[in-house]
Amino acid sequence: MAFHVEGLVAIIVFYLAILAVGIWAAWKTKNTSSEGDRSEAIIVGGRDIGLLVGGFTMTATWVGGGYINGTAEAVYVPDYGLAWAQAPIGYSLSLIVGGLFFAKPMRSKGYVTMLDPFQQLYGKRMGGLLFIPALMGEMFWAAAIFSALGATISVIIDVNVNISVIISALIATMYTLVGGVYSVAYTDVVQLFCIFLGLWISVPFAMSHPAVTDIGLTAVHQVYQAPWLGSINSLDIYTWLDNFFLLTLGGIPWQAYFQRVLSSSSATYAQVLSFLAAFGCLVMAIPAVLIGAVGASTAWNQTEYGVPDPKSRKEADMILPIVLQYLCPVYISFFGLGAVSAAVMSSADSSILSASSMFARNIYQLAFRQNASDREIVWVIRITILLFGASATAMALLASSVYGLWYLSSDLIYIIIFPQLLCVLFIKGTNTYGAIAGYLFGLVLRITGGEPYLYLQPLIFYPGWYQDDNNLYIQRFPFKTLAMLTSFFTNVIVSYLAKYLFESGTLPPKLDFLDAVVARYSREHMDKATLVKSDNIVLNELAPVNPRHSLTLSSTFTNKEAFNYVDSSPELSNTEDN
Repeated sequence: MAFHVEGLVAIIVFYLAILAVGIWAAWKTKNTSSEGDRSEAIIVGGRDIGLLVGGFTMTATWVGGGYINGTAEAVYVPDYGLAWAQAPIGYSLSLIVGGLFFAKPMRSKGYVTMLDPFQQLYGKRMGGLLFIPALMGEMFWAAAIFSALGATISVIIDVNVNISVIISALIATMYTLVGGVYSVAYTDVVQLFCIFLGLWISVPFAMSHPAVTDIGLTAVHQVYQAPWLGSINSLDIYTWLDNFFLLTLGGIPWQAYFQRVLSSSSATYAQVLSFLAAFGCLVMAIPAVLIGAVGASTAWNQTEYGVPDPKSRKEADMILPIVLQYLCPVYISFFGLGAVSAAVMSSADSSILSASSMFARNIYQLAFRQNASDREIVWVIRITILLFGASATAMALLASSVYGLWYLSSDLIYIIIFPQLLCVLFIKGTNTYGAIAGYLFGLVLRITGGEPYLYLQPLIFYPGWYQDDNNLYIQRFPFKTLAMLTSFFTNVIVSYLAKYLFESGTLPPKLDFLDAVVARYSREHMDKATLVKSDNIVLNELAPVNPRHSLTLSSTFTNKEAFNYVDSSPELSNTEDN
């Protein structure tokens, strides 16, 4: 394969353009935020992200390199096909569910990060425990897509994988470092445009290649391999459902999602952004599906790629860059490469910023340094952006099973954080004892179920398990969803049991060592005035307010919907009365 100078120049121009937009956004942040709220401006901006930019950045966060490459791979692989390309539908439904049920309460209460409600209700120790799977998910996700980007660039322009990963990570980390959420959001607009343009330009050229058979024919008839529409075996239906619920419900409790929700200018805008991003995810998946279908409809022996085909060479995960390289003209493949690069950077920058935001606020500030100055928090965010960016890069270069680590960590987010989020937002009366018990039960059930990607053998064999050709044990039973439900019900049951035992006098107050039941105002439960402080949020979004106290009070509120939402919440009203 020849080294393409033109491709390298195109990538350099693209990266410089992205960096320029990121620096401009950082300048905009510096000139629009006051000196006293600089740290919050980095995390959630001025809470003034509009529909256009917000819709683009939320869509770009999901439409990453893994999303595009993974969708094309699922459609291409004969044993799966379109029926198993669950990410587009799963993530779109995840955004819809998040918009319907989670965006409004989170934004209306004025939180700064996803972990704020956990620390407010369960205390700083529980917030620290929940930070672990959240951090793992963000870091391993960033590492996985950096790894995919390096392989993609090396396929198309034949440069060293390590160099391409390091440079890409440096660019993404640099503009995230200087501009925070504003840089991430505005670069996402450019990146999403590049993804859309680059992939759609490539599709017609790939489909018109002489070696490609009509994808309409290969969708239902076997030509070079099984039809790319795919099918779901009756034995695999529970596995399919388990993965589907993992994507749909497990795609909600990510800081990258709630960072956009909490940056929006109102609770209603947060909901609308979720719905726009759901539509955007579906639209952006179409070219990836078509490219996967083209790969399944190609006689590879009639191309420069030759034989055997990508699946036989175990390069099915690279089908998208392979199609761009061998079925498109050189200059078109560079557009496609820019699209993949944009997709990776748009997700990686979000993950790095999300991890840094949670650490700086929920671990450093709220758990250890409640009196830390805003300038100190800003420096903590910047240092952790560098550290987490470097860590993700190192994992992409050194870890042999980074995708397996990401699969496991994303499972933990689904099994541990999602049921905890349900409890903290919608189940009144849960406490720290239930949260810890649910955390441990979910963790144990997931680990004992095994993980083939990490060669982790199961300790619990559920009905329907089997051994594959590599002597790995595969679980057909939906044990991930079982673990999630167990974690949820354990939290509720143990919380109410602990409350009954302490309040009935069965257990003495001195045994309430977490101050979760007896001590009504625990030292560990942070007051909302400490947890949520922002001059950019209207008063009604910070605390419940009863409009009957003043006939003219409602006229001071600019966001009537958030006012009505808080006032109508029975749980908040009870809190106020107490």
